[in-house]
Amino acid sequence: MAKAPPAAPAPRRFPDLPGQIEHGPRKRPEVALTFHGQGDPAIAKALLAEAERAGARVTVLAVGGWLDAHPDLAHRILDGGHDLGNHTLHHLDVNAMPEADAYAEITGCAERLRRLTGSIGTWFRPSRARTATPLVERLAHRAGYPHVLSYDVDSLDFTSPGAPAVTRKIAAEVRAGSVVSLHFGYADTVAALPAVLQELERRGLRAVTTTELLT
Repeated sequence: MAKAPPAAPAPRRFPDLPGQIEHGPRKRPEVALTFHGQGDPAIAKALLAEAERAGARVTVLAVGGWLDAHPDLAHRILDGGHDLGNHTLHHLDVNAMPEADAYAEITGCAERLRRLTGSIGTWFRPSRARTATPLVERLAHRAGYPHVLSYDVDSLDFTSPGAPAVTRKIAAEVRAGSVVSLHFGYADTVAALPAVLQELERRGLRAVTTTELLT
């Protein structure tokens, strides 16, 4: 009989941290590489494999519709020791939605995560926005996420600027405690990741999950 995949950890409350988190402690030599989870599953798997070859662990904020289309990826992410969280159901502008619709976007993805892994995932990140509005933050808390995960470094990889530009952007802004925004689905990101991880290593920084970064 095949071994059952690990269940995703439940969201954690960090009493000393705000409702929206942009970065972790600045005194520890760690950073969190966070990926918006959608797009070509082959690219997603290549990114995960590249990270694991370097001993890195990442955080994936998955779109619910993407999980519907590729349910095996939820287990693949967890099997690699990575964080798995919620990036809404349809990846629309959740901050611009009426309350009921925004809540449905959050809980719809949470339900898919729970069905696939037994948990709603470790984090929520709003779609198409760096930070959540006060309303969306309250809705995320109501759905079971004590914190909204933002970031302090935007790689801009979704603009397809080329792998060297992605690496330069991260290298120029990353520091201890940073939370970096990246995306599945872009070939530039796969191509840039080895150089990004090498640059982190050169600076003595480790790529860890967001949960590890904040613990």
